[in-house]
Amino acid sequence: MFCDKCGALVQADQRFCGRCGKEFAGAAVVRFPRHSRVGEHIRIVGILWLALSAVNTVVGLALFLLANTVFMHLHEMGAAPDVPTGFLSSLFGTIGVLILAKAAAGFLAGWGLLQRASWARMLTIVLAFIALFHIPFGTALGIYTLWVLLPAGADAEYAEQMRSVAA
Repeated sequence: MFCDKCGALVQADQRFCGRCGKEFAGAAVVRFPRHSRVGEHIRIVGILWLALSAVNTVVGLALFLLANTVFMHLHEMGAAPDVPTGFLSSLFGTIGVLILAKAAAGFLAGWGLLQRASWARMLTIVLAFIALFHIPFGTALGIYTLWVLLPAGADAEYAEQMRSVAA
């Protein structure tokens, strides 16, 4: 038997739900727990954001190191004098820092989703729109994230997930 408020498994002789504390007036309601699309996919979305952020961290660090090592010494390695090493170093360094910032935001979003933080849903939706331009993995994760978190009822389902974790 299951609680009709939170869906937790309860015994037939229980008077209060162990998860949400709801008091049962008579017998507990016999039915299956409610399944929500957000509840079933939120953990997967959080883990995928952590994985994509790890890849972005490696790429960002590689670009930053490339900008500060190779491009700073191109003239010493025999490059033509008209190669704009300062510009290339600045460009790749800036791109590397931006990718590292995106990775940090992705780590924060993934961790927040796994913890069911109240701010994590909106941060992840914003990052999903940005990730749509990161072909192919970011696009796939962005579409999946938007499919899980953006529909009309997703806000209420996510709030219910937050309440069940807090209880």
